[in-house]
Amino acid sequence: MGSPLRINAYVLAADPWWLEASISAYYPVIDRLVVSYDEDATSWTGTPLPVEECLRRIRAIDVEGKCDFRPGHYSSPDRHPLDNDTFQRSEAIAAASAGSDWVLQLDTDEVIPDLGEFVSCLEEADLRGATGLEYPLRYLYARTRRGAFLEMSSRFWGTIGNYPGPVAVVAGTRPRHARQADISPFRVDFSPHNTDPRHPRDAVVHRVIPPEAGILHYYWVRSEEHMRRKAGWSGHSDTYSEPRRMRAWRWRQRHPLLTTLSAPVHGLDNRFRLTRLPADRTTWVGES
Repeated sequence: MGSPLRINAYVLAADPWWLEASISAYYPVIDRLVVSYDEDATSWTGTPLPVEECLRRIRAIDVEGKCDFRPGHYSSPDRHPLDNDTFQRSEAIAAASAGSDWVLQLDTDEVIPDLGEFVSCLEEADLRGATGLEYPLRYLYARTRRGAFLEMSSRFWGTIGNYPGPVAVVAGTRPRHARQADISPFRVDFSPHNTDPRHPRDAVVHRVIPPEAGILHYYWVRSEEHMRRKAGWSGHSDTYSEPRRMRAWRWRQRHPLLTTLSAPVHGLDNRFRLTRLPADRTTWVGES
């Protein structure tokens, strides 16, 4: 699959569990992948990271030699974890900007299910003079025992888009906070009217895509052991590691129907619906 745009990407080598699915999804359209990692295998919060596992798995994916490995020091106890996050991304974008028009910035638990649709949106963003692509993510919270997923939804179980920051930015962009940056956005959504409860109801939508083309974000889809490890190193560790949140996560996996039925009485971030995905999108590589 080709594109008239020169596209690079960066990846933060820290979280291995959906890494192959994430990188393999966009690998065909990029020229270079900057692999940013802490050379001391230390997270933004100061906890150990499985860096070597990530690097080993990335090298196995890199059949065309596109990877550009960039070690650095990104754990500073004098900075807030999200400031460490922003610093690492800033260096990664700067490295990936060389020789590119656009830089993809997807975390390793985010998977593009329809690359053709995604690239088409990026090309339209470029034609319109935008400097960032805001593309909707579908937040997958947990996998149930029967293989369905609890997906964050609207109050009455509709599909919603989530936007943690632009998933692609023009070369030379400097992040302001984590992935967020001061950009002129091209905004994609699942409806002509904004579906994200965090945005104003009249937020402009430039292009509509089907829900099936939204990026799958497996943000809490882990075993409990893996989730605890992620909670320790994430820039949002103070939120992820709260005991009440872990208790709620365990309960919802055991009681998915009650969880979904209660969506209308809950607030934002606690409304879910049941979603089924194709078999090849339900597990990560190496999962037992």
